[in-house]
Amino acid sequence: MSNSVTIKVPARLHLGFLDLSGDAGRRFGSLGLPLSEPETVVTLSRAHEASAHGPDAARAAEHLNRLSQHLGIGTPHRLVVEQAIPPHAGLGSGTQIAIAVAAALRTLHKLPLDTAADAILLGRGERSGIGIASFASGGLIVDAGKDDSGKQPPVIARLPFPDDWRVILILDKDRDGIHGTDEIEAFRDLPPFPAASAGEICRHVLMGVMPALVEHDLPAFGAAITAIQALIGAYFAPAQGGIFTSRRVEAIAHRLAEGGAVGIGQSSWGPTGFAFAPAAEAEAIVGEAGPLPEGIETRIVRGRNAGAGISTSVLNLVGS
Repeated sequence: MSNSVTIKVPARLHLGFLDLSGDAGRRFGSLGLPLSEPETVVTLSRAHEASAHGPDAARAAEHLNRLSQHLGIGTPHRLVVEQAIPPHAGLGSGTQIAIAVAAALRTLHKLPLDTAADAILLGRGERSGIGIASFASGGLIVDAGKDDSGKQPPVIARLPFPDDWRVILILDKDRDGIHGTDEIEAFRDLPPFPAASAGEICRHVLMGVMPALVEHDLPAFGAAITAIQALIGAYFAPAQGGIFTSRRVEAIAHRLAEGGAVGIGQSSWGPTGFAFAPAAEAEAIVGEAGPLPEGIETRIVRGRNAGAGISTSVLNLVGS
């Protein structure tokens, strides 16, 4: 019987909400893409004494304790967060570490996975369903938003991300995106989302993003993403101080666009920005953007077309 489980879950880009008003019966709705990196990697083992180690271990241990109580599991565990998606960067770190811990606990104790229910229990996925949906499978994901049932948003489209496209991430290590109570207050204080903007975004998703993926048309994909980001960014600008949370990320994004990248924007509340480019040109485009300010980093990553990784092993418990 396995006594150690390792779960690998991907960071995700949140490319925009579809309708923040909820006038049509569903609120939010999301467009997003899991990434090849960064990842959160969690290993859970049977142990003689409970312990938690690694980056974001305290938060992971809280999730483990809450779900253990819910499932009636009283045995101690050794929890190791081997890698963690940077927190408050707009890459879904909170949701991913919660569902990774939940999947590890259920797999270790031979219980069926229930990602959506566990996410609700652990307070995740209150608005977007992209991070939770990316556990099952990858690709560009569209969810239809939440109704009054309390259930997770249904995934209504999932399209493979082309292997010969790349995502250029722009990371600002000196800034955090809006989160926690500040995020709640921002949603409370912002004005009603314009119906015309929701209609435009949905049109860009259905008539721009999705056919461009099917036809492998990167310029059309980028144009639709940029248009969606402009509408979303303008709405959130009063809360985050502009279209982008980080002015430095915004400047780099525009430099990448001048060099040939397309589809520039910000993931969630940022500060992480992004752009898309052909695989063969991505490094040159980043190089042409010039030197980066201190604290700013770019990474060239792939879109992820697979779900979470789960592996089990048998360990010697002596001294654990």
